[in-house]
Amino acid sequence: MNLKLLPLLLAALVPSAYGELAVHSLFTHGVVLQRSQAVPVWGTASPGAKIDVAFAGQQISITADASGHWRGRLNPLEASATPRQLVVTGDHGTLTVENVLVGDVWLVSGQSNMDLPLRSTQVQPEMTAELDDPLIRFFKVARGTAGEPQSSVKGKWTPVSASSSRELSAVGYFFAQELRKTHKVPVAIIHSAWGGTRIKVWTPLSAYEAAPPLQKLLDEWKVGQRKSLAARSHPELLAAYYQDYQDWEKNVEEPHNRAHKAWQAAATQAKAEGQSVPPAPVLSRPKPQNPDPFAGPTPGTYERPLIASLAYNAMIAPLVPFALQGVVWYQGEHDASNGLAYRDYLSRLIQGWRGSWEQNNLPFLVVQLPGYGKNAEPVATQPNNIAWLREAQALAARTLPQVGLVVTSDIGDPNDVHPANKSHVGVRLALAARELVHREPGLVGLSPRYDRNEINGPSVKVSFVGAGSGLEPNVAPWVAPKGVALPTDKVIGFFLAGADKKWAPAEARIVGSDVVLTSASVSAPVAVRYAWASTPQANLYNREGLPVTPFRTDDWDTASPRAAGSKAAEPDSP
Repeated sequence: MNLKLLPLLLAALVPSAYGELAVHSLFTHGVVLQRSQAVPVWGTASPGAKIDVAFAGQQISITADASGHWRGRLNPLEASATPRQLVVTGDHGTLTVENVLVGDVWLVSGQSNMDLPLRSTQVQPEMTAELDDPLIRFFKVARGTAGEPQSSVKGKWTPVSASSSRELSAVGYFFAQELRKTHKVPVAIIHSAWGGTRIKVWTPLSAYEAAPPLQKLLDEWKVGQRKSLAARSHPELLAAYYQDYQDWEKNVEEPHNRAHKAWQAAATQAKAEGQSVPPAPVLSRPKPQNPDPFAGPTPGTYERPLIASLAYNAMIAPLVPFALQGVVWYQGEHDASNGLAYRDYLSRLIQGWRGSWEQNNLPFLVVQLPGYGKNAEPVATQPNNIAWLREAQALAARTLPQVGLVVTSDIGDPNDVHPANKSHVGVRLALAARELVHREPGLVGLSPRYDRNEINGPSVKVSFVGAGSGLEPNVAPWVAPKGVALPTDKVIGFFLAGADKKWAPAEARIVGSDVVLTSASVSAPVAVRYAWASTPQANLYNREGLPVTPFRTDDWDTASPRAAGSKAAEPDSP
């Protein structure tokens, strides 16, 4: 079946709801419109209806098309914190959207570290007084899945207050708060994230069809499509599944979890006493399987979409073409063992979303994953390590325009995949936005990046871009509860290897924006790695306080070492 025909086939199953005048669900009470660019406004009405949209002294006239859709564009607007009305008038009525502001609008997406609410993080004492700010507003997109791009989402605009902020994305909040401080304009966050999701579910299907097509994901989607269409022809199956799942949760999963917790305690005691460990409890019956893999998750469960594009279709596609300042992407934990493929996946996601918005340079800020996990070795050598996923994120920032990398490897928690400190992530995101998007003169907002290396016998000189006013050893602004502060009297985190690919710690000497490396264990170095581990022990920063981006000069995961002294590796096919 032609995948592009599927929306038409499925649309035939649902009677048209168009006729009465309606505006898209993003244009509701409290909406913030993007400043300094054309602002699309759209909705539905009777086919051929005449629509007028009025805002801030502008009025545009539109005619609904044969399917009842209409769309117009307001000319670029100046930032304004004064609440105004957006008035939409049709042949049979008028809709008025109240309390409309103009400022900067950011879409934030990803998985659990983006989803983590403010109540689950450490809020710095000096920031609690700023929790009441009606000029920071959030629109949280309700979770959902769909086999084809949808046209509407559920959600509402919420001004930030001491009471509402508890459930808001902590990263999104601290990012918005920092931008409010510096730019003094309203800031809006459209929060569309889902914990535990893989990147494939957030990427439009068209991106997988692009050459070379990712056939495995396309085939997976086609199988899901067949099952979904079959299930939709028997809606009683889905209703029975939801009822069965709720029964399973209450009568199977909950007792099993209690039994498993008791077993863990008994097993610990048995080991301590030198006794045999009793067998672990097993589920009395397996978890029910959803007959429609495209359907939404069971309410109240931790289920998540598993098939490509399902979250994009329900949670991103309906936002198009709302005017944005840019996108913040914080995801990868669930793809951490697949860093080589992520090089391609992240590029496809970014270019896919840009294609949807028809903006080839829509800004993306990518949060590079923080440190997490115990280091089996001081420098990782297996490509299933999180270090390779960080590299994939860095490659996107280097090879695609208007992509900024926000380094957080120094402020992670080796014992918690969800570090409690999100305020410094938000601050670094705001710095990146100020350099990459707002282009504030003289500002250093992005971390130093590897540029090139020069091998001179037993030493290697590594050069960086974005070093600001210089490099220095420093300490992270936050250390996890069981973390250890690193030294500041010397640079650590660099490793050298010779042709034998055996890594040894390097002594580092800072020379301006360069670092000269030597190692008594490596007389003829050919490669360098820095901060290349699950939880890097590395302490090189620029004097502006931003950590150096983890990097490597080899390309040994493909058994093809790069020539000495060459530029950094370009992404390979996964």
